[in-house]
This record gives sequence, structure tokens and C-alpha cells, in this order.
Amino acid sequence: MKLIETVDKVQACDVCSNDLELGPRPMLQVHEGARILISSQAPGIKAHRSGVLFDDASGERLRLWMGIDPTTFYDPLQVAILPMGFCYPGKGTSGDLPPLKRCAETWRQTLLDQLTHVKLNLVIGGYAQQWHLPQSGLNLTETVKRWQEFGDNIMPLPHPSPRNNIWLKKNAWFETEIVPVLQTRVRNTLA
Repeated sequence: MKLIETVDKVQACDVCSNDLELGPRPMLQVHEGARILISSQAPGIKAHRSGVLFDDASGERLRLWMGIDPTTFYDPLQVAILPMGFCYPGKGTSGDLPPLKRCAETWRQTLLDQLTHVKLNLVIGGYAQQWHLPQSGLNLTETVKRWQEFGDNIMPLPHPSPRNNIWLKKNAWFETEIVPVLQTRVRNTLA
């Protein structure tokens, strides 16, 4: 099956419709030629409303961390965005609910297998790290701290949400030590 056919099936998916308070609106950004993959968690409410992934403060921070502008970020020939859950999962008591596991179980590996030009995978947040780095057995902070252990093609990151401001303040090393490396890797990958 070609990537375009897989994407059409994903965008028509309603497997989780009974579990989504706002109904399904699958979102992803992929192209066979993408060199960077953003493995994220799930669209937020703003993305659900606009139909644009990372169309919020999280996206602004992530683009800042990566050192790229919105035009580059939203160019599927350069950057693929593949959330663990393609639909907004709904509101929880302390933020959004986690991505529904059924989504990744149904679609993720098929899509990953078709993204053959990816050279750098940014693995954002605990849910994506559990999928892409299950062997680490580490919590998010330790996974991000030990980013060098995952090679040149994978870079674990915290979620760029403003809800993580406290984490970023407690872990100032992330922005001083890791963000410059991230920007270099992004720049080299897109060169």
C-alpha cells in the first residue's frame, strides 16, 4: 500500500469515535520525502478546531527549540508529524487525556514503515518515548537527560506545552545543553 492510500484510510478512521468527546478528526503530516519525524502525543483542542497540528503555544516553543520557521515546520517534504493518537482525546482533570492506544496499535507501524527517508526522529513526551524507546525503562526526565545513548537519529524531548514550564525551570540544562544540539541536528538534517 502506498503512503497516500494509508493517509486516506487514517483520515477516514472512526474506530475511536465512541471514545472521543468531540468526535474523530484524525490529523497527521507525512510525505515519503520527509527527513525529520516529530513523534508527538496527540492534537490539542486548538489543533482539533483549526485542523493544524501544533497550532498553539506548544508549536511555537517546539519550532523555537528546533530553530525553524513555520514554513519549514509545516512543509511535509521536510517535516513529518505523526502523533501517537491522531485525534484530540478530550480534556482530563489536569490537562488533555492521553492519546488512545488503539490509534498507534492500528496505524503507527504501517506509517513508520513508509517514512523511509527520515534521518531524525524527535520523540516528544512520555507516550511517544514509551513507543519508540521502550528498552530504556526510564522516566521522561532521565530519558531526555540520556539523549546521547539513543544515537544520532533519535532525540527524546519533553513536551513543549506551557504546562511543562515548571519542568523546564527545574531542568534548565535542557534549554542550555540540549536545545543547541537539537538545532544543529535539525539544521544538518535539512541541509
